[in-house]
Amino acid sequence: MDQLSAMRIFIRVVETGSFTRAADGLTIPKATVSNMIRNLENHLHAKLINRSTRRVSVTLDGALYYEQALDIVSRLDELDHSLNRSNALPTGRLRLEMAGTFAASLIVPALQEFYDSYPDLQIDLGVSTGEIDYVGDNIDCAILVGTPENSSLVARRVGDLSFVTCASPSYIEKYGRPDHPDDIRVGHRAVGHFRTSSQQLTPFRFTRDGLSVDIDPDYVLTVNDRRTFIEAVIAGLGMGQTPLFTAKQAIVRGDLVQVLPEWEREDVPIFVVYPQNRHLANKVRVFVDWLVKLLKVVKLNEL
Repeated sequence: MDQLSAMRIFIRVVETGSFTRAADGLTIPKATVSNMIRNLENHLHAKLINRSTRRVSVTLDGALYYEQALDIVSRLDELDHSLNRSNALPTGRLRLEMAGTFAASLIVPALQEFYDSYPDLQIDLGVSTGEIDYVGDNIDCAILVGTPENSSLVARRVGDLSFVTCASPSYIEKYGRPDHPDDIRVGHRAVGHFRTSSQQLTPFRFTRDGLSVDIDPDYVLTVNDRRTFIEAVIAGLGMGQTPLFTAKQAIVRGDLVQVLPEWEREDVPIFVVYPQNRHLANKVRVFVDWLVKLLKVVKLNEL
């Protein structure tokens, strides 16, 4: 029996809670997973996994073995990566997760440059609007806007997202231009954005000279997709507050104009997050390094 391979398979079964999901993540037959776990248990003379028709669960011996096996495998991977990092380009599949607008507007247009440097990497790009199952879906890393809530993940801040309040020329002609955030409360209309996971609307937020103002305007339309959001604002349905990069081209074309430019909204941090036991993966490291350089070039805080 290849005990190291069996340990890796066992770790994957514990983390996914399923023989089938472990097999899918490792791209091996389910029967191989089952046989390797059985051989490992026979070798150790201990039951590691309780099997049921719906889900597997780890025994007390299995939980103890998992912690030690994870430490051994992580240390071995660290040793391999430290020796190979400077001599070999990363290969294999890189599973990413991020918001669709971020992917379509920033990442995908620049990916050819990444592939030119790392031609042997294949990227699986998932578009997410809700909770991410990092272990079950075998996610290598994700790009999140805002401070991560999951403390079990490794998080690296890679940039900051600036916001802009804007409206179409036709809207300004019909409803006028506000002079103060409080003007938005009465006589103005807005397009709102909400997260699918929470269904909560993001209020308009303004800061100036240490003063902060939150506004819940009269929303005529709320959407959960930034591209649809921008089109609604361009159509004159209402004012909108959105990440600058999503509105920049429309502002340059004259389809949108900035409103209350002297009132800013605080920047929101951008993080790359990944499970702790994958933080040494060379493929993740090179992608994060490339992303940091990309965000410096695209200037998310400048028109």
